[in-house]
Amino acid sequence: MRHATEHADVPTAELDTALRGGPFHVALRAAIAARGLPLQRVQHHLTRHGVKVGVTSLSYWQQGARRPQRPESLRAVRALEEILQLPDESLIRLLAEADERATAGRRPAGRSYRSLIEASDVLDRLTADLGWSLDGGLHTLGHHECVRIGARRELASREAHHIVRAHRDGVDRFVVVHHGDPGCDPRRVTVDALENCRTGRLRWDQDTGLLVAELLFGTRLRSGDTFLFRYRIEDGTAGTCREYLRRFGFPGGQYAVQVRFDAAALPVRCHRFTQHSAAAPRGGRQELPVTGPHHCAHLVEPRIRPGILGIAWDWE
Repeated sequence: MRHATEHADVPTAELDTALRGGPFHVALRAAIAARGLPLQRVQHHLTRHGVKVGVTSLSYWQQGARRPQRPESLRAVRALEEILQLPDESLIRLLAEADERATAGRRPAGRSYRSLIEASDVLDRLTADLGWSLDGGLHTLGHHECVRIGARRELASREAHHIVRAHRDGVDRFVVVHHGDPGCDPRRVTVDALENCRTGRLRWDQDTGLLVAELLFGTRLRSGDTFLFRYRIEDGTAGTCREYLRRFGFPGGQYAVQVRFDAAALPVRCHRFTQHSAAAPRGGRQELPVTGPHHCAHLVEPRIRPGILGIAWDWE
């Protein structure tokens, strides 16, 4: 729990129930009532956090008449979690779950909050088994990827080019993470070291479709040294692919990704999206053209920020 901004009452059983099961507006209303704060006071605290939200909007949110969706509104929700002494991501999670339910009937869903969290837990275990720390002693200067979608609409392969700088002495490897689509068989996925590296140990988890692989540099970097390496992952083991996303834990340099579609399987539309975390609703939507004759869509992010960034598409 976060530190209180004012003296607060003990959370009620109603609040605990609402935070577990939602919906968002019920949890928000219960949290405000439990703290005994009038909406004008809540607005005042939001202003102190650098977020501007009208009392009318707050009233609509807690009534369920409207839901926060814009980036500024989502910033307000995160600030409300602190102001109202709620656990991190508690309100944001309820918004994300509502979005999943709302879109479930309209189009096939992307990766759910639950699947991302499960994969995150498994990833911690697999990387720990390789003795790999969260950042590995490397800072990303550039990360460029080319993803290929096959004729069966499957994720066939992806090739990546990394430019890194060591921020401690002795770094001699990098750990690649591949999260296959539902149905992926990580035992059949291959990792090819293409330039300035060779493949080391592999670890995988069948249930989540996660694969991690060591890429060994063959040299030990000193702090401040830069290094370039390139690798390719061949998959093609899963079913229909509808998005490609990357999770970034630290700020870094430029990220660019190109998705190339087989001429026999072209999407009807593509768009860029972002998420602050696995629990957050998706935002930053921007339509992306699929250019011919190469049938590609791409995005370029000048500077990597922590969170999730990706491209999603709709099939006919």
